Amino acid sequence: MKTLKVIFYSLAVCATVSACDNAPKGDNATITEEQKAAEKTGQSFTVDTGKSTIRFIGYGVGKKHPGKFKVSSGTVAVSGDQITGGNFVINIKSMDLEEEGEMFEKKLHPHLLSGDFFDADKFATSTFEITAIEPYKPSDKDTSIVEGANFNVSGNLTIKGETKNITFPAHIELDNKTLKAKADFEIDRTQWKMNYGNDKTLGDKFISEKVNVELDLKAEAAM
Repeated sequence: MKTLKVIFYSLAVCATVSACDNAPKGDNATITEEQKAAEKTGQSFTVDTGKSTIRFIGYGVGKKHPGKFKVSSGTVAVSGDQITGGNFVINIKSMDLEEEGEMFEKKLHPHLLSGDFFDADKFATSTFEITAIEPYKPSDKDTSIVEGANFNVSGNLTIKGETKNITFPAHIELDNKTLKAKADFEIDRTQWKMNYGNDKTLGDKFISEKVNVELDLKAEAAM
């Protein structure tokens, strides 16, 4: 009987992992401890909050839930043709799920904003502060899914009062007037104390610790 239980448990775990194989694939962001913020020097670019988006996809067994956050504010400092620093504020309460229907609006949306996940009543905003930007050099073992990725961006990401440094590839276009940046990567939500549902024994109720993040930021030189 114990042998059968072990077999059924193993099959359930395999099914769980397999069901998550259709999850969106982003670059694997490196996560380390908080680092010193980069000193902002040079010209200031202001993030266009109306044209910038932060999209996320959380997923589990046979399901995925995409949504977006609004950027409340942000600035990027540029000296010559180099980004020297920057910081962004993300409005957690602005979360907008792409799926429509009563279940998403009345159940999933408030659940994601609850203490099980973002705890938005206590932590209404999230921040990202640049600590370093270095040239990205693809290799046979390290190729970004972001077309034209040319920089590795590192920054302190704070969610729920927890700060970790993340590094990910990005495609950045920069001229005298505008700055555009795109990235597509995955982070482990448990690093920010969001552990709900991250247990493979939950079967079809399992929620992956991985969250896909897509950045599309636009900024304009301050007048």
